Amino acid sequence: MAALAPSSKPAEPACGENGPSGKLRRLYFSALGTRCEVQYVAAGGDAQAAAFESGAVRWVQAFEAKYSRFQPQSLLSRINAAAGRDWVEVDAEAEGMFKLCDTIHFMTQGILDPTALPLIRLWNWKAQPPVVPPADTIAAARRLVGWAKVQRAPGRVILPEPGMALDFGGFGKEYAVDIVADIARDHGISDALIDFGRDLRALGAPPGRPAWHIGLEDPQRPGAIWASVAFNANRGVASSGDYVRCFVIEGRRYGHIIDPRTGWPVANGCTQATVIAGTCLQAGVLSTTAFVLGVPAAIDWVESFAGAQGAFITAQTRAQTRGFFQYVVSD
Repeated sequence: MAALAPSSKPAEPACGENGPSGKLRRLYFSALGTRCEVQYVAAGGDAQAAAFESGAVRWVQAFEAKYSRFQPQSLLSRINAAAGRDWVEVDAEAEGMFKLCDTIHFMTQGILDPTALPLIRLWNWKAQPPVVPPADTIAAARRLVGWAKVQRAPGRVILPEPGMALDFGGFGKEYAVDIVADIARDHGISDALIDFGRDLRALGAPPGRPAWHIGLEDPQRPGAIWASVAFNANRGVASSGDYVRCFVIEGRRYGHIIDPRTGWPVANGCTQATVIAGTCLQAGVLSTTAFVLGVPAAIDWVESFAGAQGAFITAQTRAQTRGFFQYVVSD
């Protein structure tokens, strides 16, 4: 399990733990394979802050232990290990997660498929040296992919074919961001920005400012910002891109986002898709699907969801939905 070491740090020297309750606090920890940061205002003071931080970190820790495929004893790891052999008992919470998978798979028409792990493992961008899998190997992995193959009964689940495997990486982090936002509100916190590896959810606004501001990284110049967006409502933001996690062979770049319909990394010219929506989960699902669809289909896709807006970058151009401009600001 990733180390979880919560620490509430001030946003500025005048904002210590015992400072004014209206100041911005920061909680940092590592989880879900990324750096997590929560900026928030605890109007109730230190006791409220401590209760929120403890509850948020404890929930994320339990979620990672249960659903991360990288944890050998997690539920997903046990289901994957039993593929083709045994049913695995699941509780009501897990059944709810599988119902969420139903919704995501249906909504994206199979572009997001929780059984795509056999393909993801083939395209290992961290390998030294990286390799392009043979066509027959890709075809064999594709035969193991398909959410409809998963068999479920009340209180149990089985992957019917050896080699099948589940991965919630396509939506798990975004789901966790939204839950932490719910935990904040349960603790009476109405102003917060939850950021798990640049998947974000905003509540309210920061002290003394009308809106939260975040920068959008330029895929042509990683580390630089191509635009900033601001919002002061209950919104989620997520970006999908393959310009960092990728490898190049014979001049062709292979990114880490795999289209389960083809078995190959997405190669439609899109380098980044950013979506602002009502929740981080919705923003993440829409941005990944938009990235796979590519421009111009991505614009139609995002605009088909009420309240969602997006921006999409290729090597040649930047495109956006009609309402995305309302969030863009000049710093």
